[in-house]
Amino acid sequence: MYDLVIIGSGPGGYVAGIRAGQLGLKTIIVEKDDRFGGTCLLRGCIPTKALLFNAKLYQQFLNSKEFGISFKDISLDWKVVQQRKNKIVAKNAKGVEFLLRKNKVESLRGFGTLESPNKVRVKTPAGEEKILETKHIIIATGSEPKSFPNVKIDGTRIITNNEALELEAVPQSMVIVGAGAVGVEFASIYARFGSHITLIEMLPQILPFEDAEVAAELQRSFRKQGITVKTKTALEKVEVKKDAVAVTVKSAEEGKSVSLEAQKVLMAVGRAPNTANIGLEKIGIQADRGYIPINDFMQTRVPSVYAIGDIVPKQQLAHLASFEAHVAVEHMAGLEPRPINYDHCPNCTYCDPEVASIGWTEAKAIERGHKVKIGKFPFQANGKANIIGESEGFVKIVSDEKFGEILGVHIIGPHATDLIAEAGAAMTLEATAEDLAQTIHAHPTVAEAVGEAAHAAFDMAIHI
Repeated sequence: MYDLVIIGSGPGGYVAGIRAGQLGLKTIIVEKDDRFGGTCLLRGCIPTKALLFNAKLYQQFLNSKEFGISFKDISLDWKVVQQRKNKIVAKNAKGVEFLLRKNKVESLRGFGTLESPNKVRVKTPAGEEKILETKHIIIATGSEPKSFPNVKIDGTRIITNNEALELEAVPQSMVIVGAGAVGVEFASIYARFGSHITLIEMLPQILPFEDAEVAAELQRSFRKQGITVKTKTALEKVEVKKDAVAVTVKSAEEGKSVSLEAQKVLMAVGRAPNTANIGLEKIGIQADRGYIPINDFMQTRVPSVYAIGDIVPKQQLAHLASFEAHVAVEHMAGLEPRPINYDHCPNCTYCDPEVASIGWTEAKAIERGHKVKIGKFPFQANGKANIIGESEGFVKIVSDEKFGEILGVHIIGPHATDLIAEAGAAMTLEATAEDLAQTIHAHPTVAEAVGEAAHAAFDMAIHI
């Protein structure tokens, strides 16, 4: 009899296992893959960011004359790029395996389904079936790439992010459908490696959930980089031909259909929760469009069963899944975890330039009834940004005019995904924009831009 059975070993599942082990709960993880880490580690966050880093480094070498450094020959060895990515993934997967063993978490390879509120049936790769009895269950089965009903993924010419990570060569051209985080990250990767990229987005802006000013700045940057961006554009048809893939799109502004051709088409239109065929109905849990309803402590309507990560109706983010894991395990262990404030969860997109945000956009803050005060500071005026040659973008702070409450922070530019942590700490501690302005920021750092944006909210910015 276990205290906890976890189905899935992604950033939600394995963190839940480790935390349960720390609390002395007898725990086992069921994982259908042959390695731990889930989509994030094996086919998502980690390999994607490895390719992004290589792409950025390649561009820096190509532009090194600006820094007084010249090379006789610069070439791209794609095989080595892929080998490095795979090595990083393997090392991290081994690290997760070690941490689970260290915390005495058992594991069982196989496909887990819910048999009852206290039983999990596991079908192993050998075809055997095992029943695990337990006091609690955490469902952490993650998500998978979506497509449109009229677009069939063939894995070769029409691909998802899974196949985009494993290409044997850099394609000459690629149409990317969907300009959310996945779409713009792969646009950054392959454009910097030399592909001609066309980015298609049905909504009025790329990165639809980000602040409008940030999205506009990223779109300007992409166009300067040679990436073709088409917003307010719907996909009509995708047809595989002998030597290319034909894509028909229709612009809402132009009102006419246009045909594009590319070597590859990447479908980046979101992710669907992996909740089919895992036995939810058998124990009385009704999913909504595949998502499992939960309370403030990640508990489903069946008290012994919890759900975390991409399968719950919240943001689909690895770091959020890990945080939800803490809440779920500590709740079942009888502790008193604080419910998650989802407005304080950072969003990070690792395109180039990077984008990060936390809290409300300016439009949403106004919609919620706030009279806002905006502080904005450009990286062009930041010494460190100019030193490293990355001066695109800005920091934007949205605050309440009357009380100074920080309602949202939006960053596009160098190290945005690292800088957002300061905003997260400030908002968690209920700091005001004035508190942030009174915080001494070291010089010269790109983090100074955060302090200057806070000063700008009070018309006190020094360097603009």
